[in-house]
Amino acid sequence: MDEPTVNELVRAWVEGWIVSRGAADPVDEPWGWSIDVGQPGQVARHVLPEPTEADVRKLVAATTAPGTWLKLFADDDTVRPWLGPGWHHDVPGYLMTVPLAAGSPVVPAGYTLTSRWRGGVVRVLVRTGDGRFAARGRLAVTGATAVADQIETDPGHRRRGLGSLVMRALQDAGHRGGAVTGILVGTPEGRALYTALGWSVRAPMASFSYAPEA
Repeated sequence: MDEPTVNELVRAWVEGWIVSRGAADPVDEPWGWSIDVGQPGQVARHVLPEPTEADVRKLVAATTAPGTWLKLFADDDTVRPWLGPGWHHDVPGYLMTVPLAAGSPVVPAGYTLTSRWRGGVVRVLVRTGDGRFAARGRLAVTGATAVADQIETDPGHRRRGLGSLVMRALQDAGHRGGAVTGILVGTPEGRALYTALGWSVRAPMASFSYAPEA
C-alpha cells in the first residue's frame, strides 16, 4: 500500500482535531479547509497542506476578523514573507505519524492513570496519589487514523516519564479502537518526546494568527 501523502495526512489530522475539539465540520476549499472554531482568540482557522504564495496572500487580503488562524504546512522562512501587518507568528509545529500498536504502559510509583471514552475520543489523565493533576492527553479515533491532541504535563511533574506514559496509553487505546496510524502536530519541545516514542516527522507547520490591535 502506498504511503499517504502530506495532503491526506493533513486531512486526517483536520478530521481528528474537529472531533477532539468539538468544532464545526471543515469546509473544503481549493487550497485546503476552513474550520469555524468559534472560540475567543480563535474564531476560525484555515488549513493549507500545500500553501502557495498566491493562496496565502489572497487569504491575508480577505481576512478582517481578529482571531483568524492560518495553519501552513511549510517552513516558517518560506511563508513568513507572504504575511502582512497584523499577523503574528506562533510556535512552529511538526506533522508527525506513528504506526499504532498494543502496549501496556507502566505507571510510575506515586501516580495513577485513568482513561475514558466518549464520542470517539479517549481522554487519559494522570494524577498524583492525593488526586492532583499531573498530566493529560486525548486521542480522537476517526477510522484508520487517530489524532493525538492536548498533550500536557504539569511543570512540577515534568521529567518523570509522564509524557511518555500518556502517549503510550493513547497509542494503545487508538490501536484497540481500530486505528492503524497515529497523527499529531507537535511543538519543537514535544518533537523530542514523540521521536523517542517512534513518531516520524512528515512535514513542518507554520502557524499565524490575525490580531491587528496587538
